[in-house]
Amino acid sequence: MRAVVVSQWGGPEVLTEVEVERPEPGLNEILVRVHAAGVNPVDFKTRASGALIDWAEVPAVGWDVSGTVEAVGPGVTVYRPGDEVYGMPHFPRQAGAYAEYVTGPARHFAPKPASLDHVAAAALPLAALTAWQALVDTARLKAGERVLVHAAAGGVGHLAVQIAKARGAYVIGTASAAKHELLRELGADEVIDYRTTAFEEATSDIDVVIDAIGGDYGQRSLGVLRPGGRLVTLPGPDAVPADAPGVRTGWTLVEPDYRGLLEIAALVEAGELRVVVDTVLPLEQAAKAHEIGEQGRTTGKIVLTVA
Repeated sequence: MRAVVVSQWGGPEVLTEVEVERPEPGLNEILVRVHAAGVNPVDFKTRASGALIDWAEVPAVGWDVSGTVEAVGPGVTVYRPGDEVYGMPHFPRQAGAYAEYVTGPARHFAPKPASLDHVAAAALPLAALTAWQALVDTARLKAGERVLVHAAAGGVGHLAVQIAKARGAYVIGTASAAKHELLRELGADEVIDYRTTAFEEATSDIDVVIDAIGGDYGQRSLGVLRPGGRLVTLPGPDAVPADAPGVRTGWTLVEPDYRGLLEIAALVEAGELRVVVDTVLPLEQAAKAHEIGEQGRTTGKIVLTVA
């Protein structure tokens, strides 16, 4: 099968298309014929340095998958060949989603939302699960609370805005002015242009902050949280500031989540969650996808199609 792998650590140019053996599903695993693969910032980081990942002999790339079950391994009862699924297998171990086929534990996937094509479904798993786990599992968001989402038009951010809104929150997002109309369409109650306004001067009394940027954003966000507030940092543990009086801070790393995928699919089918796809490219242009993504100007997600 065709697959895109990392020939050596470095820039997008190290992504190489090769022929490798098609994997076989093991115990409790399924083999998925990949129709589309989502592209995420963590893909760039691991390509550049191998961060987070326990690499196998052939360093494969990517996690987000939408496709069709080709075969099931021993012990699998929830799927059969022909079922359409989406998921994020193995994370943070390598999965190799930039390929024609991928294997993974059956419950690292869930039925693909029927209303979505494979491109849109492939854009969801990692970003949507990150937003869901940060808001619902980590921050334990309650209806009526005030949520501030940084990088609200990004891959995780635009989904976090909608999930928070669906949970009954009042949602504020930071983004450039050109993206404000989209965020209001997605349900944001307020939008702050970070290029012209310091967010800490424009808002206060926040219950939950989702920081998808890092740098000094975490420290600055402490000043807008009310007592009992929660700051959830996504880029990494180094971006988490020390706890402030009456405020909880922490870093969360997404993990495969069958129940979470079902909840996300239910929001999609209910019309409460829409994924924005910025760019669609064929698998052989994975390097170009990384070049675009690393510019940091993407609205929503980038997706690779696999013929």
